[in-house]
Amino acid sequence: MEKSASASNGVVKAVPASWNFEPNETLLGLTALSVRGVLGRIKAGMVEADGGGRPVVPMGHGDPSAFPCFRTAAEAVDAVTGALQSGEYNSYATCVGLEPARRSIAQYLSRDLPYTLSPDDIYLTSGCAQAIEIICSVLARPGANILVPRPGYLFYEARAVFNGMEARYFDLLPEKGWEVDIDCVQALADKNTVAMVIVNPGNPCGNVYTYEHLAKVADTARKLGIFVIADEVYAHLTFGERKFVPMGVFGAVAPVFTLGSISKKWVVPGWRLGWIVTNDPNGVFQMTKVVGSIKSYLDISSDPPTFVQGAIPNLLENTKEEFFQKTIKIIKESADICWEQLKGINAITCPSKPEGSMFVMVKLDVSCLSDIKDDMDFCCRLAKEELVVVLPGCAVGYKDWLRITFAIDPSSLEDGLHRLKSFCLRYKKPTK
Repeated sequence: MEKSASASNGVVKAVPASWNFEPNETLLGLTALSVRGVLGRIKAGMVEADGGGRPVVPMGHGDPSAFPCFRTAAEAVDAVTGALQSGEYNSYATCVGLEPARRSIAQYLSRDLPYTLSPDDIYLTSGCAQAIEIICSVLARPGANILVPRPGYLFYEARAVFNGMEARYFDLLPEKGWEVDIDCVQALADKNTVAMVIVNPGNPCGNVYTYEHLAKVADTARKLGIFVIADEVYAHLTFGERKFVPMGVFGAVAPVFTLGSISKKWVVPGWRLGWIVTNDPNGVFQMTKVVGSIKSYLDISSDPPTFVQGAIPNLLENTKEEFFQKTIKIIKESADICWEQLKGINAITCPSKPEGSMFVMVKLDVSCLSDIKDDMDFCCRLAKEELVVVLPGCAVGYKDWLRITFAIDPSSLEDGLHRLKSFCLRYKKPTK
């Protein structure tokens, strides 16, 4: 042991020659798989004071709640206020969630299914992010792999890697409305594949899958002996010709874990209330003891706020359809603006018009631009020079693409797209 004197008070303290602890090396590389981490790097170089009084246009993160036009329903606020003021929800909840909340969610989701869910099919989580964390944790075993879409939400890979699993990427096909490449799924799967992930409506692509395509996905999963993780956090946020079809419709073909939350439809991501649903009329999850593993995980995990759980029955029952229609109307208007204005921006190509969620993927041709290295460089410069924040495709596994969030105030969106166009013109290569 070495000894050193404290400079502040002269007290001599024993200092070990070395410390026995060190960080988890796996965690140190996971920030690159985080949307928050990537956006943090982009915003770091942005100096608002140099923007000539212009506001920042946030077209990178899927959280429209800051805009007054996306304020949540009064009925939702009343439900939470009433639950909090009642004094009945200040205690710990059960690990799976309050039974009245689970029962109301089961009834709510059963409307779209050919069978009826029970409260025992519902597990409440702190948002959809924790639902992903739980599923990846209960699947983890040495050598296991999970199939995830590209482009896609890299949080699945981050949680899989953290739990010692391998993430294998199958392609989504832009020329086919971002459908799953079924042949790619079959080629990737092996005896250690446990599940495949689909996101519908799509983040980051804005696609909505048809009944027929989802049937093919279910049939493929059945043939491979795996289950489907259906990320449906944007359920029913559709505004094109295709209507939302839940993957749980095919639960009798292949078992499905459906992940969802109130975050997007009610525009309250900060309330942190999500769920895992077992769409499994054949009881496969019970037979394989996967549900037991979920309950065990929840026993050693944190819960969503009890008062928000207590508000769920009233929130689901009392929120008027007019609120949802208003939200969809604004998102559709913004999606239309985005689709039309992107057509006139050099170096950017949009392969398909978004029909759901809050995003669209566009291809970036850096060869048309001077002094721009890649999508990350593009986004950093755009933020610094124009105060417009968009997400580089590398953050969703698609280099030299961009994910644009259009769920912001339509006037702000038009302003942001105008600045994006000006930026691309400024860096446009001269015509020879």
